[in-house]
Amino acid sequence: MTAIKHALQRDIFTPNDERLLGIVNVCKAGKKKKNCFLCATVTTERPVQVKVVKVKKSDKGDFYKRQQTWELRDLTQVDAKDASKENPEFDLHFEKVYRWLASSTAEKNSFISCIWKLNQRYLRKKVEFVNVSSQLLEESVPSGESQSVAGGDEDALDDYQELSTREEQDIEGMMEMCEYAISNAEAFAEKLFKELQVLDGANIQSIMASEKQVNILMQLLDEALGEVDTIEGKLSSYEEMLQSVKEQMDQISQSNRLIQISNTNNGKLLDEIQFLVNYMDLSKGHIRALQEGDLTSPKGIEACINASEALLQCMNVTLQPGHDKLMAVKQQQLLFADLRDTFARRLTNHLNNVFVHQFNHFSHFKMTIPQFYRSSCLSLPGHDQSSTLSQHTAELTLPKHSPLHRDLLRYAKLMEWLKNTHREKYEGLSRTYVDYMSRLYEREIKDFFEVAKIKMAGTSKEAKGKFATLPRKESALKQETESLHGSSGKLTGSTSSLNKLTVQGSNSRRSQSSSLLDMGNMSASDLDVADRTKFDKIFEQVLSELEPLCLAEQDFISKFFKLQQHMTVTPPLAQPETEELDGSTPSRMPPQTEHRQSLSSEKDMVRLMMNKIFQSIETELNSLIALGDKIDSFHSLYMLVKMSHHVWTAENVDPASYLSTTLGNVLVTVKRNFDKCISGQIRQMEEVKISKKSKVGILPFVTGFEEFAELAETIFRNAERRGDLDKAYVKLIRAVFMNVEKVANESQKTPRDVVMMENFHHIFSTLSRLKISCLDAERREAKHKYTDHLQSYVINSLGQPLEKLNHFFEGVEARVAQGVREEEVSYQLAFNKQELRKVIKEYPGKEVKKGLDNLYKKVDKHLCEEESLLQVVWHSMQDEFIRQYKHFEDLIGRCYPGSGITMEFTIQDMLEYFSSIAQSH
Repeated sequence: MTAIKHALQRDIFTPNDERLLGIVNVCKAGKKKKNCFLCATVTTERPVQVKVVKVKKSDKGDFYKRQQTWELRDLTQVDAKDASKENPEFDLHFEKVYRWLASSTAEKNSFISCIWKLNQRYLRKKVEFVNVSSQLLEESVPSGESQSVAGGDEDALDDYQELSTREEQDIEGMMEMCEYAISNAEAFAEKLFKELQVLDGANIQSIMASEKQVNILMQLLDEALGEVDTIEGKLSSYEEMLQSVKEQMDQISQSNRLIQISNTNNGKLLDEIQFLVNYMDLSKGHIRALQEGDLTSPKGIEACINASEALLQCMNVTLQPGHDKLMAVKQQQLLFADLRDTFARRLTNHLNNVFVHQFNHFSHFKMTIPQFYRSSCLSLPGHDQSSTLSQHTAELTLPKHSPLHRDLLRYAKLMEWLKNTHREKYEGLSRTYVDYMSRLYEREIKDFFEVAKIKMAGTSKEAKGKFATLPRKESALKQETESLHGSSGKLTGSTSSLNKLTVQGSNSRRSQSSSLLDMGNMSASDLDVADRTKFDKIFEQVLSELEPLCLAEQDFISKFFKLQQHMTVTPPLAQPETEELDGSTPSRMPPQTEHRQSLSSEKDMVRLMMNKIFQSIETELNSLIALGDKIDSFHSLYMLVKMSHHVWTAENVDPASYLSTTLGNVLVTVKRNFDKCISGQIRQMEEVKISKKSKVGILPFVTGFEEFAELAETIFRNAERRGDLDKAYVKLIRAVFMNVEKVANESQKTPRDVVMMENFHHIFSTLSRLKISCLDAERREAKHKYTDHLQSYVINSLGQPLEKLNHFFEGVEARVAQGVREEEVSYQLAFNKQELRKVIKEYPGKEVKKGLDNLYKKVDKHLCEEESLLQVVWHSMQDEFIRQYKHFEDLIGRCYPGSGITMEFTIQDMLEYFSSIAQSH
């Protein structure tokens, strides 16, 4: 093994600047025996790198080659398999487990010992050794002696010192002086040994010769020791003196420390007393303001606000542990509690009196003006109270409560103080305010809507008397547009919601004056553009009055009751609901979550207060909408546009606000009425009956759809709910198409093609003029139907003036279709040249003109004057007649060639016939 070790060191490791410290002959456990060597090496250069190298003998020669290398730092565990028995197997755990079988247990133990030493020296015990006897590891502790090859080599590595340059030069000099230094190394070594003995003897003699000097040196050392003893005695006396001084200084230091502690305690006591005096003392002026301050004058209110804030600061001061046990502190706290209760009681009583006074002030001017207004429908003359309910209702306006709000807002800071100190009284004031204001608003809103209903009913009655003389003009449509788009108000904020209510009597019968069948005959209908414009203005005025009223009240509630600014309190109106929803004590949540829930709860409080105060708004709005829909179902178009705009504006500000929620609920009712209006028009189309004795002409629901579309386009211009109108358009136009065909099929007086042609021409003209984008497909379909039925009517009518000629050439075409050659048709008995001449002679120019004149009169009887299609039809007939003439001429040329047979009239004659007939009529 030693020879192998030297060979490996020379051939493999020395060229790589490595030293071989341990080696073991192994093979892989459980496989065919292929011996190799595991070597533990270190590099000769710093920093030292420790490696485990697998070396294998080449198959083709006696040299060795490096097969695999592992860093020792990657080794995690060495498993010797059995610590008590001899077992040559062992495992090395690198990135995976390598199982080895050593050639002998001694080699395995020697290699493991080498690995353990390298681990101790370079890796600081990183590798874990399992199933290795402790005795083996103890023997491997570096002690100057080596029990194994690996240990000896490692100690040799520790003792090895590289020769310096000076030493190398000296050795080279000695070797040059000896001729046989290289040829006979043993003789050279013996010579050096003898010279070393000579030098050692000389050294010993030199030491013996210096004995006298040594004795002198020892004597000097004894004298020095005596001097040292003397100095030590002096140092001991000095130490005793210093010890006395130290004791005295300790006493002085102890006294100073006690004085310092006393001064510190006095300073802290002074700070505590100063803190209590500064933060637990309330001035006499503040106490007087809390007990007797005037709550009616601005100065008195300001003094009470300052005093209440000072009291709150004194009560909320953070006391140090033990302060609450001081008698003076207890007395001050009792005084503060008494002042708080006294002022809270005074403030609550005063604000209750203010609420009652303001309620009585507004209620004092309530009059029975709606009963008087029912008969007059005019503003009251000579009434001096400009802000009373009577004048507001006569002018369809709601009273402004800004004076009340302005008066109460002076107490906003005191309400905040009450909210933070006396929640029960704060909640009681909230309930009192809501109770009084709900009664006041209920009266005002009820009277306001009653006047609005009277105005609506009054405009409908006035329209019946004057409508017969009022024509429908474009200026009226323009007036509608200005009404629709010039009076929409803007919202600035709102919070609350109301429950949905159904409209009573929403299934009542609609007025027949709102039918599409009657819209084409406006002079005989109750509907009037001006009347509808007045309704639109009234409805817009109602919404415009409600919005600022709700917004002002909401803004006042937020400011006066100090909501959405501080941590929330339990809302007086929401407390039962909260207990029902969650009866358990809420757990502690993070500050951000608490803040968000606080804002949400305060918004709910505002919304619930608004809901209680304005609980009658939704009911009154639904009642007003039901009345407008009963007067004229087409009012739903106006209401849908107005309500949609106001809802859209409110939702842009706050989707969950009281106003947006309430108007959204009402919008559902308006949309339902609009859908019923459309369904009613479709039902009336299906029930239409036509006269059997007169020609049909343009159907009333076709002209009615035109009027409806014009009105709707005017109303819905730039409206937010355009999609609802587009859906209604599609339903109506499909119903119009279906019922036009139904009437055309049932018509007896007027041909089906004429009914279809005229009505679809009218529909196409209407859709082209109005340019309704959602009906582009229906417009193209109407044009197609109009064109098809025009062509069908022209072809069927033109068969009558030249009936025999048509029949003759139809027979000729039939023979050709049966396979008869065209030039042989003239040999057919029924279609020879004589028969052709006979038929042509029956239609001279004068006879043709007479037949066309009769045809013109018949077409004139079929067509209605209002659509003006006579000339269009007559021109189409002229084109068709010329086409037939050319067709006949072509058949004569092909089937009767060289016969010289021609028609009795020419194309120019036909053009003159058509022109003269059209001019004569």
